[in-house]
Amino acid sequence: MQPTKVTVTTTVAAPIDQVWEYYTRPEHITQWNFATDEWQCPRAETDLRPGGKHSARMEAKDGSFGFDFEAVYDIINPPNQLSYTMADGRQATTLFEATGDATKVTTTFDAETMNDVDMQQQGWQAILNNFKRYAECK
Repeated sequence: MQPTKVTVTTTVAAPIDQVWEYYTRPEHITQWNFATDEWQCPRAETDLRPGGKHSARMEAKDGSFGFDFEAVYDIINPPNQLSYTMADGRQATTLFEATGDATKVTTTFDAETMNDVDMQQQGWQAILNNFKRYAECK
């Protein structure tokens, strides 16, 4: 059975090269890679090349729960596209499109089967919204 594809998107009021940097560099990822203020991303690592590894620690600030998000990059095309395969075999692609003085960021990912698809979409969208806030404040 084919996985359900879910898409989230935002437009960041920043040039594409800056958006790419903030999206892919570990020192920036740790500043935005969480859905709510009760969570944090204390660690991120990226080996930004096909076959390279991406990992990020995501955890509740109170220490009650956390997990490591891991993936292997399949496609790296700066500053327009990155695709990766998550540890459980699901795939995700993020596209960056310059639109004048802004950049449209669109991520399409394979939903997992443990949680409701709408909940997953809301969570990924919340993280992308957090990225937008961070990238526009820099």
